[in-house]
Amino acid sequence: MSSKLKIFTDGGSRGNPGPAAVAFIILSEDGKVLKSHSRNLGIRTNNQAEYAALITALTYAKRIGAEEAICYSDSQLIVKQLTGEYRVKNKALKVLWRQVHNLKASFKNVDFIYAPRTSQYIELVDKLVNKSLDSSG
Repeated sequence: MSSKLKIFTDGGSRGNPGPAAVAFIILSEDGKVLKSHSRNLGIRTNNQAEYAALITALTYAKRIGAEEAICYSDSQLIVKQLTGEYRVKNKALKVLWRQVHNLKASFKNVDFIYAPRTSQYIELVDKLVNKSLDSSG
């Protein structure tokens, strides 16, 4: 088990709010895919789905005993909220933000990094989100 993981997450909704889904891919330090997962959430906003994707991935990483994680997201808002650059004003997002920070305490270190939609693994998680949404319709 690799102690430092790379986590790529995406969440999306069709409509805002609307039917939503999450996806994540977790890579070991040497780049092997350890887990790929997607699922539907029900009705959520896009930002709620982005947070839910991260919470789902960090929960899995914690369960497999990861010590450190680098979390990549194409949501600048979520990354900037989690790094403290932006305040979280929305009450629903504040609850999710708190969940992420509580999970973060389970690790030695967790970093949140913005990754453009053109990133290879961000493209893959985006496809997984859309596949889940397509299958639920």
